[in-house]
Amino acid sequence: MTLTEKQQELIEGLNLIADPHERLSVVVAQGSAMTLPAIDKTEANRVLGCVSRVWLVGNPQGVLCQFRGDGDSPLVKGLVALLCNLYSGVEASEVENIEPEVWERCGLARLLSPTRLNGLKAVRARIRELAAQIKDAAPPI
Repeated sequence: MTLTEKQQELIEGLNLIADPHERLSVVVAQGSAMTLPAIDKTEANRVLGCVSRVWLVGNPQGVLCQFRGDGDSPLVKGLVALLCNLYSGVEASEVENIEPEVWERCGLARLLSPTRLNGLKAVRARIRELAAQIKDAAPPI
């Protein structure tokens, strides 16, 4: 499944929930499934530009990217988990080039503060950087 298809499926699934506040609650609840062990919560893995503390790790999984993250609040953790799940399991070139549309297309952007949205941009930028590192480290095919 391409990242575009994966994102469309995510958006359609979230939009089955009529109330945007309930959509956001689902995102927050799903964040509890993603945690990083304390050993990965280092300054090197910390996402700068977020008001809350956010950590992000990216690893290759064959030719695909795998992302895991954590945050110090349930809301942040849920939003980071959504991005990690969206961008995991796809090729680095797709991760680098396809932007998340879920915030706008699911009405979540209206529920998030400008500082939260800026933090999500910082998380997205870090995911893009990690994907570039994964792609550069991959052996030639």
